[in-house]
Amino acid sequence: MNNKPIIYAHRGSSAYAPENTEAAFVRALEMQAGGIEIDVHLSKDGRVVICHDEKVDRVSNGTGYIKDLTLKELKTLDFGAWFSDEFIGESILTLEELLEMLSDWDGILNIELKQGPLQYEGLEAKVVNILHKLKRVDSTIISSFNHYSLRAIKELEPSLKIGLLYVGGLVEPWKYAKYVGAEAIHPVFYSLVPSVIHECRENGIIVNAWTADKPEHIQALALGGVHGIITNVPDVAIKLTSQML
Repeated sequence: MNNKPIIYAHRGSSAYAPENTEAAFVRALEMQAGGIEIDVHLSKDGRVVICHDEKVDRVSNGTGYIKDLTLKELKTLDFGAWFSDEFIGESILTLEELLEMLSDWDGILNIELKQGPLQYEGLEAKVVNILHKLKRVDSTIISSFNHYSLRAIKELEPSLKIGLLYVGGLVEPWKYAKYVGAEAIHPVFYSLVPSVIHECRENGIIVNAWTADKPEHIQALALGGVHGIITNVPDVAIKLTSQML
């Protein structure tokens, strides 16, 4: 296998800057990541905002669920100080703000829909509409652990690629992907075995593995033939895969 995998910056370059913030995304661009992975929720007033957790407690100076806070309220919180003093004042981003920031970037955006345990009514339609508005449909892949949510994406916009997130050893995931109508699987990296990667490639299914940070794991995935590696250290992964393949 001599194809270099696409390196996705997980929540931006989140080993070096507070996750899912402008600072983390800027670093991902500086490191020339081929992809960027983000997580989205809906605010109380129905805005698509970028954050991993359902609550803001871990990554900001605020408390509470995103669903219970308006965008204006979310914008008053500091999403950088928890990481280090260098990032004091980092603000939560809307999906529109990120897409505008990435307007000249030709990489692949991986949007994870956070549809569980909390459910956001209308999240899929809002994401699709924003991608159309800012002309990002062709260079985006939507992933989620909620595969019903991904089916809803396909119904709204059949041309959008979807990736099935999962943990553990799924039996013949290439068959399941085709059943769901997915172009990709997004397995936790340690669940992958060579035969699964091979069969997915033979059946035209993309394999994007998450979240590999250790050099030995990155190397094994690249040599195994995955299409994409989602990592907190995109600079390390880019360097390693460039040397190997």
